[in-house]
Amino acid sequence: MPLRPARCYTHFSGPPYTRKEYIHGVPQPKIMKFEMGNREVMEKAEIKGELIVLEAGQIRHNALEAARIAVSKYLSQTVGDANYYFRVRVYPHHVLRENKMMAFAGADRLQDGMRQAFGKPIGTAARVYPGQVVLEVWSWAKNADHVKEALRRGGDKFPLPTRVRVKALAGKVA
Repeated sequence: MPLRPARCYTHFSGPPYTRKEYIHGVPQPKIMKFEMGNREVMEKAEIKGELIVLEAGQIRHNALEAARIAVSKYLSQTVGDANYYFRVRVYPHHVLRENKMMAFAGADRLQDGMRQAFGKPIGTAARVYPGQVVLEVWSWAKNADHVKEALRRGGDKFPLPTRVRVKALAGKVA
């Protein structure tokens, strides 16, 4: 079955569904690396760029992976792998479920509609809240424009509105 659009899972109500020991068949999150680049840059960096979410919602694991790839690829091509450190700050804990419905002739005899419509696990998502940092990048002051552009490209992959904030780290920039 094809992937449903993000609007089906972006907004949430109710508590998160995270207890994987009770849920069988939860697919692994697509995102495997949460830290990229040169870790030594973090201690010596002059600026820190953050991608901040403006609304509460859920970001699916495949959107997090798409953003991670977009940011890391842009930064490695423009500033080089040795000149940045990039981190994904959220983890997709919440299990998404889908009550699969058949949509062909005679399907009414094969399904129960909303009776016992708990659904089967189809993926995971990270719950985020307004003002929460989702992605962050450390680099040098000369790369500030590239950091902004990389985070903007990463924010385009999310179903929620985002804002990029670049701040100078204390005592590092003249």
